[in-house]
Amino acid sequence: MGFSALGLALSLALLLPSLLLIRYPPDPALPDVAIPPALALLERAGQALCMTVPALTTGAGVRWGWAVPVFACASAYWGLWGRYFACRRSPAALFGPVWGIPVPMALLPVAAFLTGSAWLMNPWMLIATCVLAAGHIPASLIIWRAVRSLPAADEGSRPQAGPAA
Repeated sequence: MGFSALGLALSLALLLPSLLLIRYPPDPALPDVAIPPALALLERAGQALCMTVPALTTGAGVRWGWAVPVFACASAYWGLWGRYFACRRSPAALFGPVWGIPVPMALLPVAAFLTGSAWLMNPWMLIATCVLAAGHIPASLIIWRAVRSLPAADEGSRPQAGPAA
């Protein structure tokens, strides 16, 4: 146990952007999708763990070489938030693939936390990340399947969400 300023900074950098969805939800709204309760529980538990565990636990030290992939993943994630706004908050921009990578806005935070656990040499953070991955990635894939089936009547007026696979 202990406080990690680097862990807190990473958690805030990766989880706070999601609060933008409160003020700027997708337009059109996401379809109602039934996420299995176990996945929803894992996703919420993973989010709570990834918000608290990196800040409240310390690892064996810091491996600075791992900072590069952490910042690369975080920067790519922030770039996808830019894409979301550039595409006028399109649901496809929130969940759609980029360069053949499915649900990158779900995968990149998980990758950043995963590399962050190596960066901060924190096994508790690794466990929290696995819980997040087990819920967040499958839930996002379920939502993406529903988004893909939305009528594309107004999509001609929107910029493309990105290269889709």
